[in-house]
Amino acid sequence: MVASKLFSAEDRKAISAAVTDAERKTSAEIVPVVATISDRYERAEDLVGILLAYVAVAATWTLPQQLLAASDWEGSAEFRLQLPFVLGVIAVGWMVGLFLARMFPWLKRLALTQRTMTARVLIAAHHAFDSLHAHKTVGGTGVVVYVSLFERRVCVWADRKVSEKIPEAEWKSITEQLIHALRDGKPRDGFVEAIRKAGELLAKPFPVQPGDTNELSNELRILD
Repeated sequence: MVASKLFSAEDRKAISAAVTDAERKTSAEIVPVVATISDRYERAEDLVGILLAYVAVAATWTLPQQLLAASDWEGSAEFRLQLPFVLGVIAVGWMVGLFLARMFPWLKRLALTQRTMTARVLIAAHHAFDSLHAHKTVGGTGVVVYVSLFERRVCVWADRKVSEKIPEAEWKSITEQLIHALRDGKPRDGFVEAIRKAGELLAKPFPVQPGDTNELSNELRILD
């Protein structure tokens, strides 16, 4: 699923409005982010290519392969398929596998561990936190709610001051609720509710301050 196709213009407006409402209760800056995928996973593509190359060689070797009998007493039998042909099959099989892995991303999931995907999502969330300037808020209260569709992961990356007052465990109900909504095909409702809960969680330790201004855009950031 491509992130930009998952949310309509109305969905994005509703999510932006949810951020505006949540930030009326807190001086923190909430940044919702959705990414199609958090890494290229080139190694996984290579593994799919290698696997298909093995399958291609095995099929080529076992189906048409035969021993050519010698035509005279001194000759020796030899394989019909010569090494250059076999190497060509490996190369073509690998390239086809690579192409299929890029066309059908679910194939890459077969070559990935849950730990690897979780690690890549955390790295991407941290990168989004930096690249979207959530780390530059005046009060050090930036919070990124990050969703990665390919990995089916949700995480909250918060600035240091936020993490000091709100432990990671307290974000769990928000991430789980958003995961359930995405699983049920309700990404808009999931984000709106997650943002509302985040605003309530942030309101007590980080109440609205006099002269507080909106430092970051309230729009849903989409990373295709």
